Amino acid sequence: MKKWTNTWMGRWGPTLIWMGLIFILSSRQRITVSHTYAVNFLVFKTLHVIEYAILYTLMARSMVLSRKRPAHDALLIAFILTLIYAVSDEFHQTLVLSREGTPRDVLIDTVGITIMYVFIKTQARRLKKILV
Repeated sequence: MKKWTNTWMGRWGPTLIWMGLIFILSSRQRITVSHTYAVNFLVFKTLHVIEYAILYTLMARSMVLSRKRPAHDALLIAFILTLIYAVSDEFHQTLVLSREGTPRDVLIDTVGITIMYVFIKTQARRLKKILV
């Protein structure tokens, strides 16, 4: 019996599911959690950082498990692919009523991606059991 991570779905399924979730959430009308702009801004921009940190982690996992390139290259390619998805998500939001796509949000997404890239690079030995 094949190990789950040796299957295409085991390697890429979690990443594609997370990307789909981001797409669905980006398709929804704008919501608020407070009447205060600053609170809404803080909550939703924090969510941007978290969702893209998770996406980068899943993308890096998929790339490393695919074993078609050295881990260092896989992490850089995952960074670029996740950033491209962030840009495409912001473009997608320009097509949704009551939403807007902004370069600022791409920068905020990049913060989440970068945090996880640095974390994974500095903790690679400890994370090897999780990623491989």
